[in-house]
Amino acid sequence: MAAVTAKQALPAAWQDAYRAILEEELVPAMGCTEPIALAYGAAILREALGAQPEVLDARVSGNIIKNVKSVVVPMTGGLRGIEVALCAGLLSGQPSLRLEVLRTLGGDARDRIAALQSRCRITLAELDTPHAFDFALDGQCGTHRCHVRITDFHTNVVSVVLDGEELAARYACNGCTDAAREERAADRGLLTVENIVTYAEECDLAPLRPVLRRQIEMNTAIAREGLRGEYGAAIGKLLYRDGQASLKDRARAYATAGSDARMSGCELPVCILSGSGNQGMTASLPVIVYARELGVDEDTLLRALIVSDLITVHQKTGIGTLSAYCGAISAGCGCGAGICYLYGGRFYEIAHTVVNAVAILSGTICDGAKPSCAAKIAMAVEAGIMGFEMIRTGRQFFGGDGIVQKGIENTIRNVGRLARDGMSETDRQIIRMMLGEEDV
Repeated sequence: MAAVTAKQALPAAWQDAYRAILEEELVPAMGCTEPIALAYGAAILREALGAQPEVLDARVSGNIIKNVKSVVVPMTGGLRGIEVALCAGLLSGQPSLRLEVLRTLGGDARDRIAALQSRCRITLAELDTPHAFDFALDGQCGTHRCHVRITDFHTNVVSVVLDGEELAARYACNGCTDAAREERAADRGLLTVENIVTYAEECDLAPLRPVLRRQIEMNTAIAREGLRGEYGAAIGKLLYRDGQASLKDRARAYATAGSDARMSGCELPVCILSGSGNQGMTASLPVIVYARELGVDEDTLLRALIVSDLITVHQKTGIGTLSAYCGAISAGCGCGAGICYLYGGRFYEIAHTVVNAVAILSGTICDGAKPSCAAKIAMAVEAGIMGFEMIRTGRQFFGGDGIVQKGIENTIRNVGRLARDGMSETDRQIIRMMLGEEDV
């Protein structure tokens, strides 16, 4: 699809689609989104079943195993793991809260989880599925049986069967039918870097202002908490140096501190992007830090965030929700583009910022959600800012340099191909290593 040039107005239908993408993507979540998705599925099962299950069988894809294994589940008193996430969701039983489903758990949740584990027999197994994000739950209480399946992204409820009756329409897209949900899903295939920049410059900010302000407020709050507390390896505090760090390192510190806190069970919500809190923070916080340093007005900051958010989503569309490719890299490229916009860069400069950043750090592996994600975020933001600083001083990488091809869209397609197809075996090996399986 040919890009609409910056001299042309973006068609109204495309503007509507771009706004819908932002509204769909920028939603609150408490904790790492993979264990929260499991908790959400368990809450659906509990509500549909009308009681706590006596037996619960969970089958989950390898990528979910990878991303739940080492991260703290919020509101659980520091507990980790798939079984904990499921029990927390069962105790909540409030799927209407979606990715904030654990918000209502009380301070005694750790004891209640232990009690539930003692009376509910829970079995775990890997799900044989072509989908990177996929899990199925089967619960039983007395003579009643319930099946829940969520596939492809964190709130995509594809099946809820209670005693043979399909109830998924109650949970899909807040109660709409599958057909309506498909119609309402914004078309990410319309995204191109050139059109994203055009949209950011000319769009009406009024309907997006509440969404983007929420992103700023939530993600800034958890970053500041990460800088105050001792979470994980405290990479953010290391970079921040009591506020004495350079502008670039302060930008890296804010994104990193948010991840420090979030991966270690901080109960503050974040505004996610591409289904990930880490990506939501990486795409937004460095742009916010630079905007404050430069003293730009709110509208300029919001337009820069639109650039960063949509370029991040554009890159992740070809990669998929979960893969062996670290999603923070895409968000780091996005934040570099947003910072470039703050300095007056437009399509040419932003496209080269993204290409430069991709050339620097593509291929960083995702080996699950855990405290070291914060350090990867620091390097992703570094790559994004370096990509901007390169084009700002007339430096760039060219087509033929590794996976870089002439034309930003060709390079983004290559990244998707690398992550989705080229790293599929890498993903399998990472999962085997994390499960402690021997090589054969």
